[in-house]
Formats: sequence, structure tokens, C-alpha cells
Amino acid sequence: MSAFPLAESWTAWPAPAKLNLFLRITSRRADGYHELQTVFRLLDWGDAVFLRPRLDGRIGRVGAPVAGVDEAGDLTVRAAKMLQTAFNVRSGVDIGIEKRIPMGGGFGGGSSNAATVLVALNRLWRLGLGEDQLAALGQTLGADVPVFVRGFNAWAEGIGERLQPLELPPAWYLLASPGVHAGTAELFQAADLTRDAPPATIAGFLSGTALGNAFEPVLRRREPAVEALFAALSSIGRPRLTGSGSGCFVEFAERHSAQRALAALPAGLLSSGTTVWLARGVDRSPLLDAVARYDTGASPSG
Repeated sequence: MSAFPLAESWTAWPAPAKLNLFLRITSRRADGYHELQTVFRLLDWGDAVFLRPRLDGRIGRVGAPVAGVDEAGDLTVRAAKMLQTAFNVRSGVDIGIEKRIPMGGGFGGGSSNAATVLVALNRLWRLGLGEDQLAALGQTLGADVPVFVRGFNAWAEGIGERLQPLELPPAWYLLASPGVHAGTAELFQAADLTRDAPPATIAGFLSGTALGNAFEPVLRRREPAVEALFAALSSIGRPRLTGSGSGCFVEFAERHSAQRALAALPAGLLSSGTTVWLARGVDRSPLLDAVARYDTGASPSG
């Protein structure tokens, strides 16, 4: 039974995970940020965000806290307060999260949660903001937030905010998290991080010549658990790192192949504390489908 029952005025909204199918850093900017190239792939799996509007203007988290994240630093709370302040909203909201996406894994959980709050509250508070406005607001919370707001797979450049829709073939993914929390800011400062890679092209990515992740060699050298995970996953396919986290994935053309690979993993992998599961790549974010249902008067959760 959900901790946030719909009968008590909660609405449920999906916050899908993402993968970075490759990630390349091409330069370091004068402001300290990095120019990068990546491909975002959205998944049919992720967290669930629950929202319950309030009349007293209060905004806060309800339910179990997220480990290592206080309420003031929670991106969902910050997203709601930003909307409230920017548009003089008198309403408030209770926010609950059913967390499935591992923290620090590079699957985009925090950014996706924040995007879902922005998109859903735009409906619940009747703000009437467009996608571009919401994406611009989201970018102030994190470079990955706009792709979740827009809800499509994309080729991304800049700091990850310049998005070009990209059609990707159907795929299933075996995902694995070793339970290591990789600090993004620390990794971007790593002395052994390659920051001057030659720019890639979409054609190069689609042909398979532009793959790899700039953070992979850094994390594999620093974290024995990540190196061990790569070794284990290499027995079933080509493992890749996602984002700047410790999460890894192997891509398959269809579900049956992914299931067979899951069954063939070394027996000791799960006993090491690593979590492994399957997810399907999607062309359209489940969040957009939830918004469409809400706009027709149905429950966003289907």
C-alpha cells in the first residue's frame, strides 16, 4: 500500500531514469563549467513523485527522508519553491517520493524528480507555463533537468542543456549499481579526467565510433567496486558507465536477450552488494503521458 494514497488528495507522477549512452568532455570554460557532448536515453523505469496541493502556502517533504539530502537541499523542494516565488503562487504542496533510482549512480534521479515537480505543479497550480519556460527554470537546478522536462531522447551539448531530439532504436538495458556514491563535483576536478577530447558527431555516435564515457577510466581507477562490476558485466556484453555516477549498463536489442544475460551473470555479483535489474528504453517520457492523462481529466498515474 502506498504511503501517499490517492484517496487523500495525492496525485502520482512518474520521474523516469536516464542513461548517458556516451559522454565526452571537449573543453573547460572560463567559468569552471565543462563543455560536453552526450546522448540522453530515457527509460520506462524510475522514481514516483507524489504531490498534494495545500492552501496555506507551505512546501515540504512528507515521508521517509532521502539519505544524505536535507529538505533545504532537496531538488524537489527547491523546484516547488522556485515556482512559488517566481509566479507569486499562494498555494503550497506536500511532496512525497517513492525512491527506486540509486543515489549517485548517474541515472538522473534527483534531476528527474525536480523536473517532474516543475511539470506537474505547472498543471496543479494552473500556471500555464510553456516547455521552454520550464526547461529554463530547470536548468538553474541542474544541467540534466531540461531533458526530463522536455521528455525526449536527445543529443546534448554545452553543459548538457542544448538538446537536439534524437531517434534511437528500440533497446533493453541491464542496469547495475555497485552502491558507490560518486561525487560529480569531485570527479569534474579530477586531475586524470580528459577534458580536451575531439568533438564527436551524431553520425559518429550512430555508427558506434563515438562511444565511451570520460568518467569511466577515472572511476575504475578510484573505485574497486566499479572495476569489479565492469569485469563481471564484460562476461555478458559491453558495459558502459552512465553520467558521472557509478552505475553501469549493457545494451540489448530486445528483452529476451537482456533476460538471458541477467540469468548468466556471475553468481557472486549480487552477493557483493551490487543491484542489477532490467529496463526498457523509451522514445517518450512517461511523464508526458501522465500530463496528457491529467489534461483529459484522468488520473496522471493511469
